[in-house]
Amino acid sequence: MLAAGVTFVVMTALVKSLGHRIPAPQAAFLRYAMGLIFVLPMLRPILATRFTGRLAGLFALRGMLHAGGVMLWFFAMTRIPLAELTALNYLSPIFVTIGAALFLGEHLAIRRIVAIGVALIGTVVILRPGFREIEPGHLAMLVAATVFSGSYLVAKVLADRVSPVVVVSMLSVWVTIGLAPFAIAVWVRPTPYELAMLFAVACFATAGHLMMTMAMRAAPLTVTQPVTFLQLVWATLMGYLLFGENVDVWVLAGAGMILAAISFITWRETLMGRRSVTPPTPATKI
Repeated sequence: MLAAGVTFVVMTALVKSLGHRIPAPQAAFLRYAMGLIFVLPMLRPILATRFTGRLAGLFALRGMLHAGGVMLWFFAMTRIPLAELTALNYLSPIFVTIGAALFLGEHLAIRRIVAIGVALIGTVVILRPGFREIEPGHLAMLVAATVFSGSYLVAKVLADRVSPVVVVSMLSVWVTIGLAPFAIAVWVRPTPYELAMLFAVACFATAGHLMMTMAMRAAPLTVTQPVTFLQLVWATLMGYLLFGENVDVWVLAGAGMILAAISFITWRETLMGRRSVTPPTPATKI
């Protein structure tokens, strides 16, 4: 999980280094389109899956939700500091917990409600409305975290019906399809360097997801979840060293509150011996 965190931060830094020249929908589309090469080894289980109308609809719904989240995420990556982007991304599991209660019938005990409240207070600490300007990138990341949580909830439903390999593979296919019209509408000719960078983003994303899966197999979420806080450390260092971004103690404090809430909810789910609803922090972006 430690290595996965570093990989995800490097992936984010690569996107940020590209700047604004390539529009976010196009950059996201190219990342997923070039990443389809990693789907090829999974063709056999995909072809062996019996796709009913309901199943295909769920795959399409998740793909469209995720495509929207990815566009917003790519937009935010080039407009706000890496530390703030990483901190706000921690909200996705909190939104998953809320969504599970609203749409999947999960019970929200008072302890979980308090933890969610702490996470939301942490968000206010990060953004500090009234004391600083809230950028479009902040708003984009908040909406992206919400949309990613919706995608994850659909993935939980799909995981009960088909192989996880098929769930991940079909996500790549449907996100590419969903991003295509938006990318075409704003298309600019990418340079070979930009294409190489976006292919590197696809490689780092795939490697990060693989390492995260290995971590989840090796240890329970109560062990691996707190390690995801180190992503904020790497993001803060990388932002400071590579992009000259200031170290904001308020962002670190707010992110700590959010991650503490996530870790508490995960611990409670494990203690109660039920299937985890709250995902590891990077999982909502898979």
